[in-house]
Amino acid sequence: MPEDELPDRISGDKQPVNEGAEKWLNRPIKCLDSGFIYLVDYLGSDAAIAQAARVSYGKGTKKISDDEVLLRYLMRHNHSTPFEMCELKFHAKMPIFVARQWVRHRTASINEVSRRYSEVSDEFYLPQAGDLCKQSKDNRQGRGDELSAENQAKILAVLQEQYRSQLSGYKGFIEMDLARELARIHLSVANYTEWYWKIDLRNLFNFLRLRLDKHAQKEIRVYAEAMARIVKDAFPLAYGAFEN
Repeated sequence: MPEDELPDRISGDKQPVNEGAEKWLNRPIKCLDSGFIYLVDYLGSDAAIAQAARVSYGKGTKKISDDEVLLRYLMRHNHSTPFEMCELKFHAKMPIFVARQWVRHRTASINEVSRRYSEVSDEFYLPQAGDLCKQSKDNRQGRGDELSAENQAKILAVLQEQYRSQLSGYKGFIEMDLARELARIHLSVANYTEWYWKIDLRNLFNFLRLRLDKHAQKEIRVYAEAMARIVKDAFPLAYGAFEN
């Protein structure tokens, strides 16, 4: 079509507001002792996924007129690209060891706070006593039965003392005018960091499939559960297809 024959604007309905996503904008969900996650921004809705699928399949989707049926069909047959039409951007605060597990999902855009530009957080993750467990005998990367109350108390006392010492040392280095990029090097991976994390819905479902699993480490599963609450409201049909 010659350029002068193109319409000034393609006719269509105004992009609808996703009420389920709007509900969660800037509403932090507490995670662990000092962490959180909340939805910063989003793109799309269940309708956007169905719309993208119908463009892809053309006339073939006339037999699948119901969006819920269509989305379940897409999920069941692993036709996943239409789910990439939707995106979510989160602000999350988590212990560094959780962030290092999280970043293994290399399908998102991340901007993490820099401790070269700013001073480190004075917050360190302290587990609940009941989360201090023995090494699992049949899972090399998991935990098993609870430790004795005596050992739990000892471990918590050691952690608290080490955190105080690390923070005191860091502040001392800063007072000596040691560069921030070096002053941090003795700190524990229990120290909190935070980032903005933007991901499309297809890859978010892949993340949730792994991190909601009972075998995932509890500390990252807490964040996955919080995200799942948001996604379930924002994309109810897609999340239903994911669960199904």
